Amino acid sequence: MSAPRPPSTFVISLTPFAGDGTFDEHGLRLHLRRLAEAGIGVYLGGSGSGEGYTLTPAEVARILEIGAEELGGRVPVRAMGVEPRTPAQMIELGRVAAAVGIDGMQVYSLDVGHGNRPRPGELEHYFCDVLEAVTVPAVLSSHFAAGYFVPLELIATLLDRFPHLVGVNCTNPDVTYLARLLALVDGRADVHVGGPMQALTCLALGGQGYLSSEGNLAPRWCVAVIDRWRAGDLDGCAAAFTIVLRLFSATQEAGGIAAAKAALGRLGLPGGLPRLPRLPVDGPAVDALADAARTALSAPPPR
Repeated sequence: MSAPRPPSTFVISLTPFAGDGTFDEHGLRLHLRRLAEAGIGVYLGGSGSGEGYTLTPAEVARILEIGAEELGGRVPVRAMGVEPRTPAQMIELGRVAAAVGIDGMQVYSLDVGHGNRPRPGELEHYFCDVLEAVTVPAVLSSHFAAGYFVPLELIATLLDRFPHLVGVNCTNPDVTYLARLLALVDGRADVHVGGPMQALTCLALGGQGYLSSEGNLAPRWCVAVIDRWRAGDLDGCAAAFTIVLRLFSATQEAGGIAAAKAALGRLGLPGGLPRLPRLPVDGPAVDALADAARTALSAPPPR
């Protein structure tokens, strides 16, 4: 086995918008400062929590620039972007990430549109085109939202060929895929799971940790899961994980990232509003999420 790699966690940062739908730069700076203080790694401009599909290229560039300014040297900061239709789209994200000084970027799986899936040769050609052109450290994404998972043998080939491929983000309900991925990677790159559901499983199998949206609400608790695991404090790790998973469940029930923004607003924290086609949400489920977040923020994580 290769030498162990340190565990870590990342938040898929939200993107604040004002009431008229414009990108709220000041709100983003305040939000990122809160994340930096918590010590959590940050992905920016993601297609889910970051509402990346609503962003213009100029807004993406500005978000990454602000991220580099606010987070650079404090916590890891990476570009996430959205699932591309062509290699050129992902290559352009890499160009912007390099220009503004972002630490790295995620390379999403190819979305060829209309429910179609790329053939294995097409998928390999796509990843090679992107990784040959991108100069910043890259993290491969294998996510169920693409409608398929990256073949493990292709991941092995890419790791052998591209030394700047430093990680794999795996979001797959099949834990056997994760187990086989970790055995294949064998410490050559970081492996994080998407969402907190398999966080402890990933750590137990030798992976590095997890990504979450819950870090937007309670970043210190998300970090505590990793810190307590690293310290060998399984009781503290379980306590932190319970808080994070409760926030995950409440967020899903209340309406996703729009609900998280509503909860942050009720707590007087930066988060802004969603952008169309997402609509603001309200109601008892948001009340419950805000209460859960308030309870989490009122108590310090285990140390």
